Amino acid sequence: MSERLAELRRRHAAAEAGGGEERRGRQHKEGKLSARERIDLLLDEGSFEETDKLVRHRSRDFGMEDQIVDGDGFVTGWGMIHGRPVYVFAQDFTVFGGSLSETNAKKIMKIMDLSLKTGAPVIGLNDSGGARIQEGVLSLAGYADIFLRNTLSSGVIPQISAIMGPCAGGAVYSPALTDFVFMVEGVSYMFITGPDVIKTVTHEDVTKEALGGAMTHNSVSGVAHFLAHDDAECLAMIRELMSYLPQNNLDGPAHMACTDPADREDAALDSLVPESSGVPYDMKDVIRRVIDDGRFFEVQEHWAKNIVTGFARMDGRVVGVVANQPAFLAGCLDIDSSVKGARFVRFCDAFQIPILTFEDVPGFLPGTAQEFGGIIRHGAKLLYAFAEATVPKVTVITRKAYGGAYCVMGSKHLRTDVNLAWPSAEIAVMGPEAAVNIVYRREIAAAATGEEQEAVRRAKTEEFRDRFANPFVSAEHGFVDDVIEPRQTRPRVIRALKMLETKVDSSPRKKHGNIPL
Repeated sequence: MSERLAELRRRHAAAEAGGGEERRGRQHKEGKLSARERIDLLLDEGSFEETDKLVRHRSRDFGMEDQIVDGDGFVTGWGMIHGRPVYVFAQDFTVFGGSLSETNAKKIMKIMDLSLKTGAPVIGLNDSGGARIQEGVLSLAGYADIFLRNTLSSGVIPQISAIMGPCAGGAVYSPALTDFVFMVEGVSYMFITGPDVIKTVTHEDVTKEALGGAMTHNSVSGVAHFLAHDDAECLAMIRELMSYLPQNNLDGPAHMACTDPADREDAALDSLVPESSGVPYDMKDVIRRVIDDGRFFEVQEHWAKNIVTGFARMDGRVVGVVANQPAFLAGCLDIDSSVKGARFVRFCDAFQIPILTFEDVPGFLPGTAQEFGGIIRHGAKLLYAFAEATVPKVTVITRKAYGGAYCVMGSKHLRTDVNLAWPSAEIAVMGPEAAVNIVYRREIAAAATGEEQEAVRRAKTEEFRDRFANPFVSAEHGFVDDVIEPRQTRPRVIRALKMLETKVDSSPRKKHGNIPL
């Protein structure tokens, strides 16, 4: 018995040592924490329970008899974040470069199966050189088995990926299938094919950072959702995100005590929207003045900036916020913003998170690049997502709501429960200036001089704006439930969300819809 206890302690110590002090030191010099250090920062102190600590690879089959490390380069288990259970796996780059083998793939699969059975989130900390070449197709099979579990878990439990080192080739598809992807500036990268292959095939010169670095995927491709400056910040951001998420699709987000009065009005909102409809303003200022304590956890801050998405609380209740951003591309919807908004709306709907929409949209971005790129198909994704969502939905129109974009952004016609408008709202087929040029072109052309034509145009524009481009026409038809003073937005939205807490809605029975992917 004593000999076995000694062996147990020795093997546990070996597993915790990973690739050894020298390799851990190399990680630290590169600005990276070790796998176990990352888990310690991620989870509540002392809560980690490790699984498969003594797993070893099949050395006899792959000519690696002298390279046996307990744990086989992956640390797996479960613990707590904010007192709630989560499952976690972390790739240890100090052991075989964190490469995926048949055995450590099974470690991940075991954790993912447990997370699905128990209804708790799963978090992957990725830092790997890819598939273990010596194991050939067995390693590839491990990836495929993980992809299947990512897919089956989608919409059932939250899945979070942190790219904290290399992630290349087929390995990128597991993070891509998860709900949120974090990347660390300067140390993490993702790509299907690396710079050397690209140089050979297409003769393009590109660095790893430019091709698949953290800022590239946060601002250009939209693959990543969050950008951190180091490992510690990344793990702190994951902990903050988890405070907004439910454990699973049957469990609503946790309510928190709120010291920000539910009936608080903000007079600054009355003058926040400029008098001229062509002058931009920052929609984030509106959001922060309405939500609890101005605390907004933005998602995909650096990509498709013409739409804003993120999590906040209203009287302690979690909401997903979707908002047009007049300060960028005038808030127009384009391909990227449509995809960004649709994905976020669908996540919120899957996990019982109410959706609060702030609308100021002049339309879809015109141009051949958008049309050739498929703006019709991509714009339909956002339309589909809002229409499909059955969670409580509240929309506030702050200014422009023109054309098809009005329909798409959480309109009453897409089963939105409560639609409010500010007096500055302009709801019409198109802007007054464009409408006048079409509707009154003959009257304008009949004027004798250019100066007279401009006078007619101005007069007709004001007439059109007064008669049609205002919220009262929509309110008269019931498409807007009420026109409110901007300062009243917070209490009105909170009361609407409270009323909708017991909402039950459904869609026709079907296997699944065919969203225009």
